[in-house]
Amino acid sequence: MDVSIPMTQEGYQRMQEELRNLIKVERPNAVQAIAEARSHGDLSENAEYEAAKEHQSFVEGRIKELSAKIACAQVIDPKTIKNSDKVVFGATVTLFDVQSENEVTYQIVGEDEADLKEGKISVTSPVGRALIGHHMDDEVQIEVPSGTRVYEVVDIRYE
Repeated sequence: MDVSIPMTQEGYQRMQEELRNLIKVERPNAVQAIAEARSHGDLSENAEYEAAKEHQSFVEGRIKELSAKIACAQVIDPKTIKNSDKVVFGATVTLFDVQSENEVTYQIVGEDEADLKEGKISVTSPVGRALIGHHMDDEVQIEVPSGTRVYEVVDIRYE
């Protein structure tokens, strides 16, 4: 089963940096914390030891998770998409909200990169899924938790 995980170049680099930090900094720190806690005596009543083991477990789990995602990464650089007049992964889309008469801009990114504060939404989110394949001036109805929203696609950029 060949599963690819789409992500932007920026998201891929951030993931690699986090993995490097976990391997080179966090893992050795966790080992050191366990060794120090062990030196304090009875492990059965040593909360510091338990906390250190728990942290090490978290670090190792995150290393495995990131390694697997990086191995399956399908890196897509939006800048390389030429003359696309429809919304695809990596697009930065400006929408006009028909009800509130406000404009919003989102970049469609991979699940691990999504951050609404930065204007990045996941390709698997309701809004992301609904926008894929639409063109300029299309009206898109999107089911969101607060009900149905109607957006008009005002601009599509690949940057």
